[in-house]
Amino acid sequence: MATTVTAKGQVTIPKQVRDLMGIGPGSKVEFLRSNDGSIVLVRADEKRPKSRFARLRGHAGKGLSTDAIMALTRGEP
Repeated sequence: MATTVTAKGQVTIPKQVRDLMGIGPGSKVEFLRSNDGSIVLVRADEKRPKSRFARLRGHAGKGLSTDAIMALTRGEP
């Protein structure tokens, strides 16, 4: 996605990116330089969306023991 820089040095963050990152009016963002020299846009406030892994954390099912979970993953009855 490309965007144009205005005369004031401003850019519009594309809607798909805003939606993905949960950025809305009043959100704070930060530009960070990564080790390879690229610039990364991140949320600077505490409202960062949970990672896809964090959202799944704790969803193994209620009442299953470790042995039962291991049996399920092995395909045992």
